[in-house]
Order: sequence, then C-alpha cells, then structure tokens
Amino acid sequence: MVRHAEKAGTVCPVARSLDIVGDRWTVLVLRELFMGATRFEEIQIQTGATPQMLATRLKSLESDGMVERHPYNEKPLRYEYRLTEKGRSFYPVVHALRAWGETWCKDEHEEIAVRFTHRSCGHDVGLGNVCPVCGTGVERSDLDASLSPAFANERAERRAAFKGVKG
Repeated sequence: MVRHAEKAGTVCPVARSLDIVGDRWTVLVLRELFMGATRFEEIQIQTGATPQMLATRLKSLESDGMVERHPYNEKPLRYEYRLTEKGRSFYPVVHALRAWGETWCKDEHEEIAVRFTHRSCGHDVGLGNVCPVCGTGVERSDLDASLSPAFANERAERRAAFKGVKG
C-alpha cells in the first residue's frame, strides 16, 4: 500500500484514491464493514484474506483515516474496526460497484445478492441511490439489507468452513 508521502507524484484524484482503496482486498474489507462486520475474524472469513493480508489492509485503512480501532476485549486485547466519516463516505463507490456487478457480472437467472429497503418508506431501492417510490436520496445508514438465499448460504458456508478449520 502506498503511503501519503509517496503520493505526491500526481494531482489526479482518481490516482490518489486508488492509492488508498485500489486493490481487491481493501474494497472487500470495506464491503464487510458496510455490511456490519467489525471484528477481524468475521472480516477475514467473508473476504477470504489471509491474516497477514487483512492486518496490512486494516492498518493501511486506519493510517489513511478510513477506519478506527476500538478495543472490545481487555484480556487478550482485541479490537473491532469502525468506519470513520471518511470511510463511510466511500459507500457510494461500493454501491456503484454493486450496481455495476449486478448488471454486468452475473447470469440472467441469478437473483440480486443483496436487496436494500429504504427504512423511511419501506420500499426496495433497487440498484439506484434514490428511492424510486419516495424520491429520497439514500445512504447506507438509510437502508436495511436482506441477503438472497444464495448469498446468505455462501456467507454461512464460509463461516462454517472457517470454524471447521479452526476447530
């Protein structure tokens, strides 16, 4: 991961953004944080990252101000990870990747992996970022997520396989 001191080579905001979030593992970590995972093990299970990869990404995200660590256990000392305002503001990018992937990266017979319901009016927002019923722009905090059975099973299988390996 590139640090701020090494980013001075360009004023391009796309290149600078990619310095922070420009690899698969970092985006998957952020996806998990947006889905409500806060602990290292759950993020590891759902991303498939090795412990070293995940630790590196979380440290980079922390140093870039995208996440903060908060202790949840004293002995042994364990942390959970929470998105900062900067991290939460990345949600439109994850949302756009989701919408693009739902449109272009799956078979016709596959259902939408995650459906989002607008809490205020109770309607499905589809793949957009504006509720089609009430016309309100939505952010992740405005939405309730429900996983398709296939995606829920995939996530449960990862969790079971991980726990089986850890034994």
